[in-house]
Amino acid sequence: MGMTARVLAVDAGNSKTDVAVVAGDGTVLATARAGGFRPPAVGVEQAMDTLAEAVEEAFTAAGVARADHVSACLANADLPVEEETLAAALHARAWGTRVDVRNDTFAILRAGVTEPRGVAVVCGAGINCVGMRPDGRTARFPALGRLSGDWGGGWGLAEEALWHAARAEDGRGAATSLAQALPAHFGLSSMYALIEALHLGHLPERRRHELAPVLFAAAASGDAVARSLVDRLADEVVTMATVALTRLGLLGEETPVLLGGSVLAARHPQLDDGIRDLLAARAPKAVPRVVAARPVLGAALLGLDAVGAPEEVHARLRRHFEP
Repeated sequence: MGMTARVLAVDAGNSKTDVAVVAGDGTVLATARAGGFRPPAVGVEQAMDTLAEAVEEAFTAAGVARADHVSACLANADLPVEEETLAAALHARAWGTRVDVRNDTFAILRAGVTEPRGVAVVCGAGINCVGMRPDGRTARFPALGRLSGDWGGGWGLAEEALWHAARAEDGRGAATSLAQALPAHFGLSSMYALIEALHLGHLPERRRHELAPVLFAAAASGDAVARSLVDRLADEVVTMATVALTRLGLLGEETPVLLGGSVLAARHPQLDDGIRDLLAARAPKAVPRVVAARPVLGAALLGLDAVGAPEEVHARLRRHFEP
């Protein structure tokens, strides 16, 4: 095994890591998957070890030793200093001659457009938004949660649902079916029991994210509190997209706005309709679309952009992921 691939594409999210090894003609030589990429939780080197599992599996299957270009779209690469740290760690692994590191939201954006132009809003565990133009200009947000002014994502929705349900049960807030539905999801009889279980660690904190679908179910059943939270999320998605479009000078041009992540990909009717109605009012030339393609496609396309690959190479790569 001594050959060199053209691009090593990496899409590393909090829950899973996908890699693809791409030849110079756009043929996908191999793909592999590993666990989540979480440097803040486990440290950079351990996170890189997890990524290495997928890279080494894919290199072995492809019969190559390295790549000309590593295009890595990584969760938790939210600030320039984090991108620099992660790029240095990737260089040290010697998987490729050149390395580009971006936040993983850019992978979803590039996967959904035929050229590097548009805006993407991703709502999964958290929420983030990025935009790009072919000349290299980008728009982005720190995306560090409430610290950087963010609201939403599955985790944030669960927190809001718990807050409203707790107040409904003890009389401080408006009545909502969430007060029964949230504890029932875990087989508990009351919000008091759920609060106790979470506080004492009887329920792992990571399971809170399971409550976002419960919130959407309550909204679909007509619960006013749940519906207000879904409406607020639609407003937040559109606010982020509109600001990114404005920063890039794209508000007055027909521009794709890509929607990705587990919450947006679920296509909840109230959320879907709310986003489209608000975009029509605030950014009428925006063209919203949910991205169904695997984000590793976007990482690979960004790699082909960087090496100047012609359109037919991009098209062959797309055919692999979008049969």
